[in-house]
Formats: sequence, C-alpha cells, structure tokens
Amino acid sequence: MASKYGARHALKSPPHITLQMPFRRPNDEESIMIQKLESFASQQSGMDIWLSGFGCFSPRVLYVDIANPEPIIQKFNDLRKFLKEEMNFSKKDLSGKFHPHITLATRDLKKEDFPAAWSGFKSREYETEFQSRGITLLKHNGKLWEVFQTFQWGV
Repeated sequence: MASKYGARHALKSPPHITLQMPFRRPNDEESIMIQKLESFASQQSGMDIWLSGFGCFSPRVLYVDIANPEPIIQKFNDLRKFLKEEMNFSKKDLSGKFHPHITLATRDLKKEDFPAAWSGFKSREYETEFQSRGITLLKHNGKLWEVFQTFQWGV
C-alpha cells in the first residue's frame, strides 16, 4: 500500500483491532484510567481470532477481515458499557458502529487508486489465527500512535 499507492496513514499505529475510537482525557486522569482498565481487563477472558481475506469500506479503506467477529463484538460492547459507567464517557466519546477489522489503507488512499488497490486484494487469499491476550491503550505522540499501556486478560 505504501510503496504502490502512497497510502502510509495506516502505518502510523501498530496493527490492531480498534475497540474504541480515539478520545481525549487530561493527563492527570491517566493513572485512574490505567487502574480502571487493569480492572476491566482482569475480568475478561482471552479469545481466538481468525483472520480471513480482505474487505473494504469504499472509497478509501482496505482491511484484513475477521472471520469470527462475535467475540470481538462482545468485547466491544463490554468495553463500551465499562467506559460509560466507570469512566463517564459521554455518548459522543463512545464508538458507535462497529465492524472489527485490521486496517491496511485508509484516509490517504486516493479515491482514484481505490479500484485498483481493491482489485488486487478482493480475491487474494489470506488466513491466519492468533490469540488475543489483552487490550492495549495507544497514545498519540503528535506524529503517530504508540503503545502506552497493555492490560492482560485475566481469565
């Protein structure tokens, strides 16, 4: 994507499945957030994730598709409830629609390049699996997203 189409935006963060859209919180709330996320994660169980093939959100996003999204959707719902109840996230702060995926190309994939890029991926076979062992909080450093803290699933 980066070399062929100049689409580098997805490289500004580690590969991930987004459970919560970016949000802002004051720095002085970080320690409380870390404690609460540790508590949340300790009550959650790990899950096997199967990646299979590719998908798109036309006209700019290409992604690796998830063959078994149900456990991730449940984790999303659990996290959403937790953020609302335990961390006072407003409805505006919370992620709305949710389609679990791993982004390959996004904002900077030009609309005119999308058909060719999608054509190269839509029939391509790709399958792998891994076990999710926790949740990671990313923090933007002004240029890219970095791992700020990882919380291991407890069960």
